[in-house]
Amino acid sequence: MLELAEKNDFIRGVVGWAPLISPDVGKDLEKFAGQKKLKGVRHVLQEEKDDRYAVREDFVRGVGALKKSGLVYDILIFEKQLPAAIELVDKFPNQVFVLDHVAKPKIREKIVSPWRERMKDLAKRQNVYCKLSGMATEADHGGWEAADLRPYVEVVLEAFGPKRLMFGSDWPVCLLAVTYQKWAATVREFIAKLSAAEKDRIMGGTAVEAYKL
Repeated sequence: MLELAEKNDFIRGVVGWAPLISPDVGKDLEKFAGQKKLKGVRHVLQEEKDDRYAVREDFVRGVGALKKSGLVYDILIFEKQLPAAIELVDKFPNQVFVLDHVAKPKIREKIVSPWRERMKDLAKRQNVYCKLSGMATEADHGGWEAADLRPYVEVVLEAFGPKRLMFGSDWPVCLLAVTYQKWAATVREFIAKLSAAEKDRIMGGTAVEAYKL
């Protein structure tokens, strides 16, 4: 990805993976010290069987190593892992975090709580941004409508506000349930009543700020 980023100016930044639980994670990150387009690191926490993996001692140590490199940490979880994610964030008040896919709530089942309350709690931490993405794949793949997603969008808009909310495509995974074009149009529909400045934040400005693009 970094090689592609160097060859293509339209790729402004890359969020990669690093072995955060490794005792040598600091040295691993140092290998990429000269890669200016490396903006963040993400671990697929949603695939971990332990819902509290994010607060394991070795994982926490690894996240702590990111600050020296100035890297963002992307939080990729299911909603049930939000309590541990909040604990992780509280350990690093000066670390920038980006929550992916609005923490994957149970949209298909139309269940809003306790996801809503936990998201509002997480949003109190000003060092956390949120991606407006990954929602169609959590809905009924073949039969979702914008109305099914709107209650969840309203929660994150209220909780994070346009200044900490950013558009995300979840491409190519989104193709299971929606095309890139339709998702972009759906997000624009959700934010249609916001001011021009607020729309600009969500559709680009927030990402530029969070990832220092």
